[in-house]
Amino acid sequence: MARKREYPMLPMVGAGALIYKGNSVLLVKRNNEPNKGKWALPGGVVKVGERVEDAARREVKEEVGLEIRLEGLLDVLDDIHYDGKGRVLYHYVLVSYLASSQGGKVKLNGESEEYEWFSPTEVRSIFATDNTKKVVQRYLDRPR
Repeated sequence: MARKREYPMLPMVGAGALIYKGNSVLLVKRNNEPNKGKWALPGGVVKVGERVEDAARREVKEEVGLEIRLEGLLDVLDDIHYDGKGRVLYHYVLVSYLASSQGGKVKLNGESEEYEWFSPTEVRSIFATDNTKKVVQRYLDRPR
């Protein structure tokens, strides 16, 4: 039986990737709640029995059509949304990896309405999720 995303009994694990190309990072505009209409990293929910790294690669392939190479863990963050009565409506633990594209052309599935390559500093001022901004800042602050 699939776990409920709304009003869950336990947090769900999400895996995503900050994909860079030159001086740009790929973001998608979400079509679904939570965070509908906001820019975010491509990614999705980890399936039972699936390794988090494999989920990140699978979700990126499904959502934006790219094959990626994971280069390391960037951050692990909570994404908790409450309803008007203070109850937890959504709770995700988001695992975000740094990745480079290894092939394919960006092609969106129905989970996102558009994509764009942004400079990392642009992400600070766009309508992106708070966690996306945190992960991009982590990318900017990483040792090189």
